[in-house]
Amino acid sequence: MLKQLFGILLLAVIIHSDCLAQETDSGPGFQMIMRDNPSFSGIEGDGVLRLSYLNFYPGNNYNLNTVYFSFDSYFPQLHGGAGFYLSDDYLGGIINDIRGGLSYAYFLQAGRDFYINAGLSASVYHRGFSFTRAVFPDQIDPLGGVSGISSETLSASGRTVFDIGAGFLFISGKFFGGVSLNHLAEPDLSLSGFYNERLKRKFLFHLSMDIDLNDRLGLKARPMAFFEMQGEFVSAGSGAVLESKYLSINTILMCNNTGNLDMQTGFSFMIGKVSAYYNYRFNIVSGNKLLALSLLHQTGLAISLYNVDKRNPIKTINFPKL
Repeated sequence: MLKQLFGILLLAVIIHSDCLAQETDSGPGFQMIMRDNPSFSGIEGDGVLRLSYLNFYPGNNYNLNTVYFSFDSYFPQLHGGAGFYLSDDYLGGIINDIRGGLSYAYFLQAGRDFYINAGLSASVYHRGFSFTRAVFPDQIDPLGGVSGISSETLSASGRTVFDIGAGFLFISGKFFGGVSLNHLAEPDLSLSGFYNERLKRKFLFHLSMDIDLNDRLGLKARPMAFFEMQGEFVSAGSGAVLESKYLSINTILMCNNTGNLDMQTGFSFMIGKVSAYYNYRFNIVSGNKLLALSLLHQTGLAISLYNVDKRNPIKTINFPKL
């Protein structure tokens, strides 16, 4: 029990120092990009079902997990793409953040080989609490560990708030990039009513391109970069994906303004209409010397349910398998 208590205290220090973005960090990948930038809705054309699981600080029994589920597709009747997503952040067995949203992107051909997608999203957050596994100060016995029943009385009632987001996607030849602004409503999940506890607006920028290496093997390199800013937190990174018809590998180097330098690497493989992927992120340099080496395990599936008629006058892209 004392070991678990020490882990909770250590985690509190890490979160205070390094998680200034106020949210769980899914990273620079594209499998969950629709949650951050609605203009990516339906951009692959086909109806795609995505499932992701993230485990934060693995091996430390912190019990920090995220599950993500989404579907998006191109719909000719809407002149664009639409989709929905559900995510659940399960934080230490005490906080449970459930988020669900709808997104829409209008597809516009602005030039002979220049396309712009404009997207909007509407989402609902629900934060729930469970204090059955919480340890309060009056339960701590310096000699015998944790004992007794706490006199603390905390309400387990949750809070539900509404949020909106907007984004753009630009496609020109082999280049594509997206820019988005989330939490436009700056929702307050804390029940405190203080402005500094609200979710700060989140700015995100992505840029990627295709470099064909071997057409017969479908081999291509896809360099990419991203920049993210939320409140006082700033993060940026760059890397590349080496991709073939059935297998791809990726490596991305990331840094932030708290002095951390991280690396994420992973792979994916495709069998028929099913793509499976795995990413692992680890810390290279820690700004506070407390950050764990292993930061994140991420795994998931992307399943194409049906094919959109490619004769439609739309511009689609295949995401880098990341």
